[in-house]
Amino acid sequence: MEPPEGNGDIEFEPGPESQPVPESQPGPETGHLRVGKGRPFRDGERVLLVDRKGRHNLVRLKSGRSYQSHSGVIAHDLLIGSPEGSEVLALTKDADRRNGARYLALRPTLADVVLGMPRGAQVIYPKDLGAILIAADIYPGARVLESGVGSGALSMTLLRAGAEVTGYEIREDFARGAQANVAAFTSSGVADGDGGPDVSTRAHLAYDVQIRDVYSGIDGAYDRVVLDLPEPWHVVPHAEEALVPGGIFCAYLPSINQTAEVREALARSAFGLAETFETLRRTWHIEGRSVRPDLRMVGHTGFITTARLLGERPHRRRDEQAEPFGE
Repeated sequence: MEPPEGNGDIEFEPGPESQPVPESQPGPETGHLRVGKGRPFRDGERVLLVDRKGRHNLVRLKSGRSYQSHSGVIAHDLLIGSPEGSEVLALTKDADRRNGARYLALRPTLADVVLGMPRGAQVIYPKDLGAILIAADIYPGARVLESGVGSGALSMTLLRAGAEVTGYEIREDFARGAQANVAAFTSSGVADGDGGPDVSTRAHLAYDVQIRDVYSGIDGAYDRVVLDLPEPWHVVPHAEEALVPGGIFCAYLPSINQTAEVREALARSAFGLAETFETLRRTWHIEGRSVRPDLRMVGHTGFITTARLLGERPHRRRDEQAEPFGE
């Protein structure tokens, strides 16, 4: 979740800090310790503030507001107009620089946004989002039917890859939340060099969320069907009708029992080349000659199952053993 914004209890006069100062002229009256060389931050976009201990704080910039922490206050106007990569000082109420903390201001990555954005439903973790992109073979212009949009993490990932996403969501509050999160993320895009529409405009045109139940059917033709639902086996017959030949069905599920159920449904369908896997992420501690795995890791979060539409549904006698293609 985003850190709380200023509530007016601490007075802070922005003064001239909206004009970045040269690196050789830092001072407590400006709050800048170092001015970066990146693209300037804009009012309304998200910024990632990283402290000296590497802790991340996701903040949406709005003129006149301030970010507050136990270390001090940073006026949003200090960051608006400042280049990415700038280092700023959190000032106390009396602007005593000695008690302030340093923060590096960067634009958040997709993973930063996914883990820090407001959410109504549990999001798919970044390690699985990347795996889904490859397993489902998402490419620019791919027509993707996504169902179970939740908080919009998967939608953002698909849109970032250039897909055209139609989302089915039965809960209107989740649909609104996903659309808001996607809009907030894509609004940080910049205009194309050729003067075309910016990233936010393209993403808006390529994202359509509908309040409907995918278990009841799918309208239209798609290249990919990507599901984050508790019972995706009910969607298999609809996906057979909606996907183009060779299209990919992808389901993300938390339990192996659900995964076995969807695999059974796929085995009875026109899908083949089914595969199920999970990803485990382990980071390493590397400091000089001290090299070892970190004590904590991101283990099981979900199973990813994919299959391809190969042709007509096989017709088998009751006594004939089902043997799906590729198994």
